[in-house]
Amino acid sequence: MRPDTTEETFVPAWWLPEGHSQTLWRKFAGADMVEHVRNRVELEDGDFIDVDLLSASQVDVAGQRALVVLLHGLCGSSSSSYILSLQRHLSKEGYSSIAMNFRGCSGDLNRRGKAYHSGVSDDLQEVLNAVIEMFNPDAISLVGYSLGANVLLKWLGEGRNYVKINRAVAVSTPFSLGLCSQAMLSGAGRLYGGYFTRRLLRDFLAKRQAFEQAGATDFDLLSELGDVSHISSILDFDDAITAPLHGFRNASDYYERCSSIHFLPGIAVPTLLIQASDDPLIPLAALPDPSQLSASTCLELSAKGGHVGFVCGRHSDWLERRILRFLRD
Repeated sequence: MRPDTTEETFVPAWWLPEGHSQTLWRKFAGADMVEHVRNRVELEDGDFIDVDLLSASQVDVAGQRALVVLLHGLCGSSSSSYILSLQRHLSKEGYSSIAMNFRGCSGDLNRRGKAYHSGVSDDLQEVLNAVIEMFNPDAISLVGYSLGANVLLKWLGEGRNYVKINRAVAVSTPFSLGLCSQAMLSGAGRLYGGYFTRRLLRDFLAKRQAFEQAGATDFDLLSELGDVSHISSILDFDDAITAPLHGFRNASDYYERCSSIHFLPGIAVPTLLIQASDDPLIPLAALPDPSQLSASTCLELSAKGGHVGFVCGRHSDWLERRILRFLRD
């Protein structure tokens, strides 16, 4: 355990003893669906982001508590199991919540060539502006997972408008994008990297084909990326597609400018970072040093838990309970 962390008493379920099993269980175990109410946020560049609301089951209590905005991870959506699970828990505890779908992740193809990546804090800002205008909450709490956690911490550290923000939680954050990308090039990490790469490449090719057939304005932007058949890793994808599509010189430039580890000192609201030492996607070397944490930030590093796992034998919802406890404090 690092000296800048506190150690939570997370004990994994006996049948999920290490990081891979914890990670895969969360991915494939599924979760009960909830009845979302969809709202579409129109963005300044002509694109849109869909956000899915789940109202609190105790309306009288909800007015006294923060609206919670959730950000999913890479290749996720508002239908990801960890999002649905937390929204159900929040609703039962009197919190209304909104799950933000990054561009192209809601099931509807987005209008512009741009997609989403680990640094799209401007999109988060526009969504928060719209949420405040639509619902006028007294306060907003933010919870991000994996890629969404990186976006959240970057946004917090950029010195944005905190007027409504009271708390933030980041789970399984890839603080150093370059190190995390490298971790998916070898060993067991290649399995995860291969999965993400296939999903991302499939979605990109489908989007490019749809834009061509529709004569979309941004088809030329996607076409200029050329032959992408050589892509076989996240690093390749970020170098050939993510970087040029979003204004970065290359993958290294993207990783350097968007890694949330550089923005941690600027965080000014109470923020909880939940990580596991056996996370198969995030090496320990990617975690922040004490000097990089602001006074309002607490890093809880568990020995076990995997990547967005944290399934305990006694309480399969250990992660949701921990997040709720922090939001209530």
